[in-house]
Amino acid sequence: MLGQRIRQRRKELGLSLRELGEESGVTASFLSLIERDKASPSINSLRQIAQALNSPLFELLVEDRDTNPVVRAGERTQITIPSSDLTYELLVPDLSRNMELFLTELEPGDFNLARPLSRPTEECIFVLQGRLVVRLDDLDYTLEKGDSIYFEGARLRELRSIGKEKVIFLSAITPPAF
Repeated sequence: MLGQRIRQRRKELGLSLRELGEESGVTASFLSLIERDKASPSINSLRQIAQALNSPLFELLVEDRDTNPVVRAGERTQITIPSSDLTYELLVPDLSRNMELFLTELEPGDFNLARPLSRPTEECIFVLQGRLVVRLDDLDYTLEKGDSIYFEGARLRELRSIGKEKVIFLSAITPPAF
């Protein structure tokens, strides 16, 4: 359960509820309710808690860590970014490893503004279909089917689909950032 994972990570770091509250901007009493699964945090509160725990957000949300190394096409974990139609499909069994691998689709004209990451990452995007603009800092790079780009995650500002065809791409991120 979410509360148990938060409590376990907090204790691994040797933090009290009060210390975690100060780091995350969430009150110790609310954290206590979350840890006992008596309350559910908003996605923004959960993001702040994950950042304070130096843990990818998604790692706190993963229910069961299956040791099966195979991820079947119809059984991929999906992550939808709040305030966006962008959905990532996790291509690895879980986020307890040193790398995340996602399959992502963007409809023509859709875009996604990059969110600040909780830690430095290295990322690679490989375009399977369509045309994708990747903005790193203030430079745009247009990728087409078969193209790839490698960069430090903090440089990513935007992903944008251009043209009339849906964009499908793979993203590899290390260390895990969700």
